[in-house]
Amino acid sequence: MTSRLVTPWWLRRKPRSTLPHEVSGSSCSTPILDFDSESVQHLIEMIGTGSGRMQLQRAHSLIAELVQPVYAVEEKESVSSTLIRRTGSCSQRLAVLEAVARALDIRTRVRGLLVEGSFWYPRFPKLRFAVPHVVVLAWPEFYLDGEWLSASELFVPVDSASGVEGFTNVGRETLFDAVARTAVDWTGSSSVGAHCTTCDLSAKVERDLGYFNSRDELFARHGQTLCWGVRTLAAPVMVRWSAGVKAS
Repeated sequence: MTSRLVTPWWLRRKPRSTLPHEVSGSSCSTPILDFDSESVQHLIEMIGTGSGRMQLQRAHSLIAELVQPVYAVEEKESVSSTLIRRTGSCSQRLAVLEAVARALDIRTRVRGLLVEGSFWYPRFPKLRFAVPHVVVLAWPEFYLDGEWLSASELFVPVDSASGVEGFTNVGRETLFDAVARTAVDWTGSSSVGAHCTTCDLSAKVERDLGYFNSRDELFARHGQTLCWGVRTLAAPVMVRWSAGVKAS
């Protein structure tokens, strides 16, 4: 029931052949991750000192407080614009966290995932016909203490999430908020052995597009979720639509 017409269906989104260890990430500023901007630097001042992991956890908390969740659709919006507007989608709020990491000289990269649009059905029960067939998700990773950690592993290791309620995409909690309390597992590693299967969202992944040095690179190669025309029409409405309000 999801719609292919609102997405750039003509793009051939094939996985990259590069291996994870071949994508080293970066701590440089980009058009999206513009951490040299005044708004990002002000956020950095609020974080304070500590280990890189502690600083990112503090940053996540501040972003959750300062940037209210909405159904924004422009994936290539600069982080500074998101902070100035003080509203953003899950992806845009994650981009803010990435920008903070780079400003702290912590390398980041993203894993590109095509997630089934049906994952968002609970939020749009009467608008399923308008939900994109697939959503291009830029899932960030951070290089800390000699290893790459996904966004959720900043708080909860995937292999130690047993007994924690998983993310269901229902209610006011977004993916961005959920990572602070539960592992969000897109690869299925949490379903191995006795690990927590409620955190396993791998069944919703239609295709793994591989790793990219930045979300800018991912969207340049595979495009955004929605076509340009649809984004242009939908953006003014969606950016004011709280993610805590169900479309019913």
